[in-house]
Amino acid sequence: MHRTLSTPPTLAPGCLAGAPQPVLPVAGGGGLLLRPWERADARAFFSAYEDEETRRWHTHRPSTVAQVEEWFDGYRQDWEREKGCHWAVARDSGEVLGRMALRGVDFADGVANAAYWVLPAARGAGIASRALAAVSAWALDDIGFHRLELDHSTRNEASCRVATKAGYLLEGTKRSSAVHDDGRHDMHLHARIRGDR
Repeated sequence: MHRTLSTPPTLAPGCLAGAPQPVLPVAGGGGLLLRPWERADARAFFSAYEDEETRRWHTHRPSTVAQVEEWFDGYRQDWEREKGCHWAVARDSGEVLGRMALRGVDFADGVANAAYWVLPAARGAGIASRALAAVSAWALDDIGFHRLELDHSTRNEASCRVATKAGYLLEGTKRSSAVHDDGRHDMHLHARIRGDR
């Protein structure tokens, strides 16, 4: 069903797909950047889901490296269709350290949902929060999104720290909101809006 908005959309069609997906620098040193996924990254991406901690919090996971390559094709289509933005968090040498994404893109309200993980060897160095801050600044300041949200299990204290360090305020708890391997979890809802610092 098509509905006509009584207000103009926050974001104009083409504000994403009108240009190639950008490579975004990550502040704080170490030669970090966010770049589109490449087929050569498939093995590193898959290895994240072989890690028990990553699997604990992510129930949507690939079963083979070939499936990861299919996901990468889908990520490129998401950009072209302006449905989502997916980046590898990497060193400028090419080494993959993690994942950053904006999903559920809503141009009418100017809202998207952030998602992320980092590989075990990259944890504890502030990489996830720095990468989240970088993609958030790009989305809010450069593209014109109004609000970015993210949620995580209330039991995932590390993800809560990442969100808070990147300027995402805790807005509340969504009770029994998501299914994990061990059952339903309450989820913290965080958000950052344009103008937050």
